[in-house]
Amino acid sequence: MKRTVADVVVVGAGPCGLMLALELGARGIKTIVLDREQGVATAPQANATQARSMEHYRRHGFAHEIRQLGMPGDHPTDLAYFTTYAGHELARHRMPCSNDAGRTVREQAHIWNAAELPHRVPQSLVEQTLLRKVEAYDCVEVLFETEVTGFVEDDDGVVVDAKDLTSGETHIARGRYFFAADGAQSRIRKQLGIRYGGSDAAHRDFMGGRMLSIYLDAPAFYNELGIPRAWMYWTFNRRRRALLATVDGKGSFVLQTQLRDGEDADSMTQEEAGALFLQAVGREIPYKVTGIASWLAGRALVADKFQDGRVFLGGDAVHLFTPTGGMGYNTAIEDAVNIGWKLAAVVKGQAMPALLDSYAAERRPVALRNTQFALKFADSVGLYVPSPAIEDEGSAGEAARARAGAYLGRHAQHEFTIPGFTLGARYDGSPAICHDRTPAPPDDPSVYVPSGKPGGRAPHAWLSDDASLFDKFGFDWTLLVFSSDTGAAQHFAEVAKERALSLKILTLADERVACDLYDAPAALIRPDQVVGWRGDCATLEEAQSIFDVLTGGVGRA
Repeated sequence: MKRTVADVVVVGAGPCGLMLALELGARGIKTIVLDREQGVATAPQANATQARSMEHYRRHGFAHEIRQLGMPGDHPTDLAYFTTYAGHELARHRMPCSNDAGRTVREQAHIWNAAELPHRVPQSLVEQTLLRKVEAYDCVEVLFETEVTGFVEDDDGVVVDAKDLTSGETHIARGRYFFAADGAQSRIRKQLGIRYGGSDAAHRDFMGGRMLSIYLDAPAFYNELGIPRAWMYWTFNRRRRALLATVDGKGSFVLQTQLRDGEDADSMTQEEAGALFLQAVGREIPYKVTGIASWLAGRALVADKFQDGRVFLGGDAVHLFTPTGGMGYNTAIEDAVNIGWKLAAVVKGQAMPALLDSYAAERRPVALRNTQFALKFADSVGLYVPSPAIEDEGSAGEAARARAGAYLGRHAQHEFTIPGFTLGARYDGSPAICHDRTPAPPDDPSVYVPSGKPGGRAPHAWLSDDASLFDKFGFDWTLLVFSSDTGAAQHFAEVAKERALSLKILTLADERVACDLYDAPAALIRPDQVVGWRGDCATLEEAQSIFDVLTGGVGRA
């Protein structure tokens, strides 16, 4: 029997579990990650890393590495819509290639109030990068082929029972806290009796039921069809809808289509899968099918609890998305970032255990928000049915294609340019925020309204030296000072030193853009880059009270 002891035990080495291990490892927290698989994912899976996730990777110092993965740097990331790929192009939503991301995020700062743009890269490559970064920390251990079979909580922590699938040896892992990122079929969620609620796979013509993913190599797609390159190619006709997602820009793709009655991914042959690809293409071209998988689209499920005692859950274990909008994995990343700094602060004695209660109070409403936004995108693309004439020649066909193109162009803009979706989530019901009475900004997935109101992501600005404001933040707490008249810096510095909190004081009195965004003499930014407080701290007692609120104490700000 193997026994290990850690501060935090994590089950699941997907994006959520690995991101949590990264947050904890960076803060020196002893962590063990257990996963029943042989390693991280190798199939492409999700392919949209949103701007907020890229900002977190930037905070850890490797966003540039992620940006180099996936398609070549000069490959367009457009969304293109066709009747068939050999037929008519209906609409195209143009998006910048990764080489242009740094320039575009500055030029479009009025749209993307962000340090990073989204990046199109297979989730598997992100997971491999996260694993390498996690393994660099001596305080973190990742064990694959180790299946968690159950757990018992006591007054001092959680005892996790596991089994080494290679040797059959029993493994007992004890931790002060236990985090479950073990997916949609979470054993931990089921042991706790936590149930999902919400919508589950409503019928649609597309993205509303059992879906098929066909992995294939088809370099001839570029050479024989002569289509201007894109990241994602959609077909839109009365026979069968499909989308073809680019994996590497060299000929590797994933085709996704909805299974019909009588079709079964488990029994489907490679020839049958290939026929579906050729149907989408609209003519014969060479290809090779390399894999087939199925999944369920149209889901918007959120668990009724994210925490039970010392056990916390995140990622697919507590929220299941339809993939429209590409926010499932990105919401999981934010789950990990949210709980990571809080667990570290409690373990180090810098915060009260009550701080951990804010995890569910903050993340569950965001999961409800995000799954509903994704569902609306699924309705937008899946309920719109094209005209019977869309593939016809002549005036009726031209008119049908023009109507469809106008609709799909607007849809693409709303689904794929989504700064509000990825940056605009708020924690207005959180006990770990010093709330003020100013109104919250509008919440629209396609538009992000930056606001210094506590409870939201800290507004970003490009400073006068062309540096990112976020790059100036400390890794943990940051006090932004916009006025030389405020006494906040001295008071917060004293309290932070007393509580062994890492606080960086950043004076920005001459940065008018940043001052305007925060609209206060000073603002205190939490370790997850969320505004915790803003105002003018006049006394040491006020600073103590503010930190009490933000670290789970009983003070009042």
